[in-house]
Order: sequence, then structure tokens, then C-alpha cells
Amino acid sequence: MKTAVITGASSGLGREFVRQFHSVFPEIQRVWLIARRTERLQELAGQLEEKELSVLTLSLDLCDTMSFTAYHEHLVEEQPEIALLVNNAGCGYLGNIGEVDTVSQTRMIDLNLRALTALTNLTVPYMAAGSRILNVSSIASFCPNPRMTVYSATKAYVSAYTIGAAEELKAKGITVTAVCPGPMATEFLSVGRITGNSRMFERLPYCDQVQVAGAALRAAREGRTIYTPRLFYKFYRLLAKVTPAKLMVKLTKT
Repeated sequence: MKTAVITGASSGLGREFVRQFHSVFPEIQRVWLIARRTERLQELAGQLEEKELSVLTLSLDLCDTMSFTAYHEHLVEEQPEIALLVNNAGCGYLGNIGEVDTVSQTRMIDLNLRALTALTNLTVPYMAAGSRILNVSSIASFCPNPRMTVYSATKAYVSAYTIGAAEELKAKGITVTAVCPGPMATEFLSVGRITGNSRMFERLPYCDQVQVAGAALRAAREGRTIYTPRLFYKFYRLLAKVTPAKLMVKLTKT
């Protein structure tokens, strides 16, 4: 039975991936949902089971390295054929270096980098040719963003990791895609202390998480390496490529 694994599944963009993956990948009949909030996972599981999909909920905190052990144990026990891995779990916090708490700064590294890297490494041995990996990056990966310096650095890693992994896993027939959306009206903004504290976020055009999830899944299906929603952000990506970083960074303060 082909299986999808979706992290950060309980809210926002992750929740939309859960709702839409089967319409893009109808051959997948089983899904593993990973997030911290058990009640939300169980609610989602009920909705999917009504569609006759098989669901396993894993209430894991991916900032805790023991979660990798738990995930690996499930892999060994079930021996799934994973056709789709969606590395959606992530966080971002607004604030100046030295003025925000260290836990927030290191949590971004743990979740955005370490968890994505670990889960991908653990999952690939259970993927066959034709399988797909979808990593959630950000427009923040295009250029460092002052006041979100750590976040933008972690997303630069995600995009770079995706490009390298796509080339490395090509021989196995596994494609790797990064989606780089702009801001979306999800709880990410309030949890990250961004709402009401950033003029840049108030001015930027927002992406719709429903459209982003569907388009990102289709981009993964097509085997694209980088997908950027909205013409505005496609232009921004191009601008960041041709403009010196020291100049761009003066324009991207959040």
C-alpha cells in the first residue's frame, strides 16, 4: 500500500496538504500524519477515514531527537512503501539577535533543519522509483531577512538541500521539490510574534494556503525542483539572484 508522510499536519499549510494530497496522488491509500497536537491529528484522521483512507497519527515533537527514534521504529515495524514525503513542519520567529530568547532561535534550527534532514534520511530507504519529496521552504530563502535572520538562513538551507538532494536522488528515480511561498494568513504569523510587529509583512501580497498546497503537490507530481507561487515572488527570486546580497538585505528587513 503506497503511503504518504506529512509533517506539521495539524494546522495551516500542513492541514491543506492533508486535505488535498489524495486528489493529486490518488494511488496513495495510506497516510502518516505527524504533529504535536494529538486532538487535531485525530480530527483529521477521522475526516480521511471517511474517504476510506488508512491513517496513522504520530504525535511527535520533531524538536526532540527521540522523535526520530520513534519514527524509525514505525518504519522498521511497518516496512511501508512511501510514495510521498511532505516536510512541512517548521517555525519562524521575529526579533533581533540578542534580544529574543535563545530557545526560539534554536527551535528554528531544530525544526526547520535538523528534523527535515533526519526524516528525509530515515525515509529514503523506504522510497521506490517514482516517489516524491516535497520540502516547504520560503521566499525568505532567496535573501537574508534582518529580524528574521535565523529563519531566512534555515530556509536557505532547505532550498539548497532540495537542489542537492534532487540531483543526488535522481539515480533512484526519486524527485525532490521545494515550495517557496510568501506569507500566508495562518497561525504561523501569531506564533512567530509577527502579527502587528512587522511593516514589511503588512505590505507584502499574501499567498493563499489552499492554492499553495494544491500547486505545490502538483509541482512535486511533475518533478519540479523549485516552485514559487505568484508572479510577484517569482520576480523577487530573480531580483535576489542578480542583486548583491549586501544591497538586497537593506531592502528585506522584516
